[in-house]
Amino acid sequence: MNDNDPKRLSRLTAILTQLQTKRLLTASELANKFSVSSRTIYRDIKALEQAGIPILTEEGKGYKLMDGYRIPPVMFSESEANALITAEQLVLKNKDASFVKDYADAISKIKSVLRNNIKDKANLLSNRLLSGQNANNDRTSNNLSTLQLALTHFNLVKIKYHSHENNQTTERIIEPFAIYTSQENWLLVALCRMRNDYRAFRLDRIESLSVQSQTFEPHKITFEEYFEFCRKKCPPPLT
Repeated sequence: MNDNDPKRLSRLTAILTQLQTKRLLTASELANKFSVSSRTIYRDIKALEQAGIPILTEEGKGYKLMDGYRIPPVMFSESEANALITAEQLVLKNKDASFVKDYADAISKIKSVLRNNIKDKANLLSNRLLSGQNANNDRTSNNLSTLQLALTHFNLVKIKYHSHENNQTTERIIEPFAIYTSQENWLLVALCRMRNDYRAFRLDRIESLSVQSQTFEPHKITFEEYFEFCRKKCPPPLT
């Protein structure tokens, strides 16, 4: 294939973006994503290396970018910018204040790299979009961002939690496992050391929390396996 072929150039750029997005990628994963053969991916990786991109190969595991290497900011198409603006309007209605703030900060940085003509259109669309959800903009929690970091760094979290089931407030040490949203509210799935079992905690019922310096071993099951287990057993208990 000609190195100047538009499809290949587009794929090379997309591969580079994928490598910066994920820690490690295999040739088969990239081949499936771009509907090409693994041999084509090998050639693409070689072409990127020859262009001076520091791609490291971990034998039997895949490819990754050298630590600390960053590509210049990507340029968004008008449709991609519109998708981000639309998502922004949905996020602004979310009930977790920390999530709203972090997304607003992120979208501001993204807008700063848009080309002027796309930026003007994106701002126009932003003023013409409205989500009717959570019309009062109620913020019922402010812990999502903190819990996301605790989850990815495997930190124990101490929480004071008000249980709807028995109308009591208890203190617990939990191991964050997964987070999902329901009707604009957020729920944290965690291993509760007091119950020695997984529980689903509503973020708006967490009265206080503190992230501990102590870490825990990563959970062996995936999110999908957890939900499959719950379907067989019963819905995840809401404490």
